[in-house]
Amino acid sequence: MAEVTRTTCRFGGVRSFDLIAIGSGPAGEKAALVAAQAGKRAAIVECAPRPGGAMVNTGTIASKALRETALVASALRRRPIPGCEPTVLKGMSMQRFMARRTLVQLEEHDHIEERLEEARVDIIHGRGEIVDGHTVRVTMDDGTVELLNAQYILIATGSSPARGKQVDFSHRAIVDADGVLELETMPHSLVIVGAGVIGSEYAGVFAELGVDVTLIEPRDALMRFLDEEIRAVLLHGMDDAGITLRFGQGVTRVEGLADGRARTTLADGTTLTSDCVLWSLGRTGNTAGLGLQNIGLTADERGNLKVDAHYRTSCESVFAAGDVIGFPALASTSMEQGRVAACHMFGIPFLRKVADTVPIGIYTIPAIGAVGLTEEEAHQKCISIVIGRAHYRDNARGRMLGDETGLLKAIFDANTRALLGVSIVGEDATELVHLGQMAIHSGLGIEHLVESCLNYPTLTELYKAAAFDALATISSMSDAATHGVAPTPIPRAA
Repeated sequence: MAEVTRTTCRFGGVRSFDLIAIGSGPAGEKAALVAAQAGKRAAIVECAPRPGGAMVNTGTIASKALRETALVASALRRRPIPGCEPTVLKGMSMQRFMARRTLVQLEEHDHIEERLEEARVDIIHGRGEIVDGHTVRVTMDDGTVELLNAQYILIATGSSPARGKQVDFSHRAIVDADGVLELETMPHSLVIVGAGVIGSEYAGVFAELGVDVTLIEPRDALMRFLDEEIRAVLLHGMDDAGITLRFGQGVTRVEGLADGRARTTLADGTTLTSDCVLWSLGRTGNTAGLGLQNIGLTADERGNLKVDAHYRTSCESVFAAGDVIGFPALASTSMEQGRVAACHMFGIPFLRKVADTVPIGIYTIPAIGAVGLTEEEAHQKCISIVIGRAHYRDNARGRMLGDETGLLKAIFDANTRALLGVSIVGEDATELVHLGQMAIHSGLGIEHLVESCLNYPTLTELYKAAAFDALATISSMSDAATHGVAPTPIPRAA
C-alpha cells in the first residue's frame, strides 16, 4: 500500500485539518487514527501533559493495575501454602504500592504517542474551546492562543467524578476517584460512598490489602443492572473480604477532622470516623468551558451531550463520543464510538455502528463479566428461556485458582436453544465473557457448546458444563410433559 502523504494546511495563519478531536482519551485517539489512516489530516487537542484521558491516567488502566497488585499482595491468603503465613501491608507508602500502576501507565502513554506519531496525527497541548462549527481556539499553558480550523470537530473530553456539595474535598483525608490515587499512605480504614462500578472496585482492592472498608450506597442495592444471582455471589465475596455494606443509607455530610481523619454523617444521624473517605457517587461530563453555546449546544444536568446514531450533535459539523455522551461510558465502547464517528464523517467504509452485543467487565473482587440478556431482562421481554449454570468449584481450573464461589450463568432460548446472554462472577470473568459474546453474535447455542472440544483444565469448560446443565433441564421438562406431570421449577441460587 502506498504511503499516504499529508500536509497541514494554513489559511491566513490558521492551521487547517479535516478533523480536530478535543480530548485524547479512547474516543478521541481512535477517531483521529481512523481519519489519519484514511488519508485525512487529523489533530488532537489535549490539556493534560500525556495522552490517554481517564482511561490511562485516573480510571481504567490505573485502577485495574492497582487491582492486580492487590491480588498479588494477597495471593497467599487466597491460595494458602502450608508453612507460609500471609502478611498484610499496613501503613505502607501508597506510591510504593502503586509503582506497578505507574509503570503500566507510562508504557501505555508511550504506546499511544507512538501510534499517533506513526499515523502523523498532530497533538496540540492546550485547552480547546469551540468558536464555531469549524473553529477551535486553543489556549496553551503559557497563555498563548492559537486558532485551528477543521471540517469536523469531535468532542471527546470524557468525564470527571461528581462532587457532592456536602463534602469537604479540601481536606486531605477526603478524596474522589481521581484523588484516591494520590494518597500518601495506605489507610487503615476507608469509607466509600457510592457502590457503583468504581466504588465497588476500589472497595475490593483496599479490602484485599486488609484495610477496614465500609461501603455506603444510598439505594437499596448495588449495580441493579446485574443478574440477581451474580450480584448475590459478589455480595458474598465482599462480605467474605470483610467489607461492611450499608444499603439505603444517605449521607448528609463528610468533613475533615483536626487529627487528619474524616467523619461521615449518615441521614439517620449515625457517624463513621475513618482514615479516609472516597466519594464515588456518579460522574459528570467535561463540557464546561467548551464553548457549546457558540454552536447552539446545551449539555444535560450531568454534563452529557445528546447525539444521533452516527454520534453527530445537533450542529452538523460537530460530533461527540465517549464518556461525554453518557451511558455506557466504557473505555471499550468509547473506542468504537470514536471509530464509528470518524467513519461517518468521511464516508470511510469501515465501521457503520457499534456492535449490538457489547460486553461489560467489572473489576470487582470477584470480577464480573456480562453480555446479552440477564434472566430478569429475558422475563421482561416474555422470552421462553432455559438456564444453564456452571460453578467454579466443580471445575478443575477453578479449584486450582481457589475460587469456591464463582458462577457462570447462561441464558438460552428455550425454543431455538441459541445463547441469549451470559453473566459470570469469578476469576477471569472479564476474559471469559468474550466467548459468550462471540456465540451470541454468531447465533450459536447449546449444541455448539456441547460439541466443542475445549482445553482441560480451563475455565472455558464452564460454558460446556452450563450447556449440559441446560440440556438436563430441557430433558427433565420434556419427560415431565410426556408423563403429564408439571415440571419441577428451576431452583434459584440463594
